[in-house]
Amino acid sequence: MMEKPSYLHFDKSGYGYKPDIDYRQSPELYRVGKGEQGVLICQPYKSEIGPLWRFKTEAIARESSGKIYELFLSYLNQNDFVGADLSRKYLQMGFTRARRYANYKGGRKYDKDHDYQLLPKGTGQQQKAHAAQIFYEKWQDAESNSQYAQLKKAWKMSLG
Repeated sequence: MMEKPSYLHFDKSGYGYKPDIDYRQSPELYRVGKGEQGVLICQPYKSEIGPLWRFKTEAIARESSGKIYELFLSYLNQNDFVGADLSRKYLQMGFTRARRYANYKGGRKYDKDHDYQLLPKGTGQQQKAHAAQIFYEKWQDAESNSQYAQLKKAWKMSLG
């Protein structure tokens, strides 16, 4: 069976993250989830972190990932796990999206005009591979932060 994009049959109503929830005011509603889940939905963090998220060039990726990592540390200093986790997710997403652009021309993995067949890999931009590496390093810095690890473990045990 051919791999198809997961967004084709996405169940929006069953998704655990909601755009109308203020996760700073109601952090107990936040779930860690898998990978980058919720990153483009959870307010007010989306509005705080999203505008900083850029990976067009190596220099832009370095500045962007640095600013997002600073926010990550700031959220940790405020004991704001949700903000720290979403910052970490933006760093992860910087890596995955830049890799997608490094692998596929225009960042498109599937051909929507041909039943969502996989497009050929290796047609992307090499500069995006460098941007991906920069985000990867910051993402790993966040993942390995001991305070973050403790907060994440406690959060998952008590809230999910």
